[in-house]
Amino acid sequence: MTAPNGRPADPTRTDTVAAVVRQWQTVHPGLDTGPMEIIGRVNRCAALLQQAEDAPLRRAGLSRPEFDLLGALRRTGHELTPGDLARETFSSGAAVTKRLKQLTERGLVERRGDTRDRRVAHVRLTDAGRDLVDGILPEQLEYETAVLSVLTPEARDELAARLGELLGRLEGTLGVLRT
Repeated sequence: MTAPNGRPADPTRTDTVAAVVRQWQTVHPGLDTGPMEIIGRVNRCAALLQQAEDAPLRRAGLSRPEFDLLGALRRTGHELTPGDLARETFSSGAAVTKRLKQLTERGLVERRGDTRDRRVAHVRLTDAGRDLVDGILPEQLEYETAVLSVLTPEARDELAARLGELLGRLEGTLGVLRT
């Protein structure tokens, strides 16, 4: 069987997306399901990674979005406003506000008002927040390495390069894609 994109359909693939693609090709044999093979797999991988949650983060009582906020503060090395954090973590302002409240209550971040504009807050890591990030990061990277260990180093490099290429193009054209 040949897929509409000119490539032979691979009946030996056993991942969930391959099954979905085969079903669509049966229902609509003239449809090019090539994009679904990529976007579907990226989305499925992301969903599975989110479901598994990151074991080191879970043990520390953190969600991935909370760790991303703490990580942004640690890697930039200076105070950030909630708006800065929203941009750094690709989160909404409301989500950042909620997470900052929780992290403040846990003593991991501190907020201080701006001396010139009371509407602006500046957020920084506490010593406990910095120590937590520095303690978790090596373990988190080991966990992520284990997740990716099913790929050869060459395949990981190739995947990272291709995803980087796609992401760069999407970041540059996302406004165009939404219209």
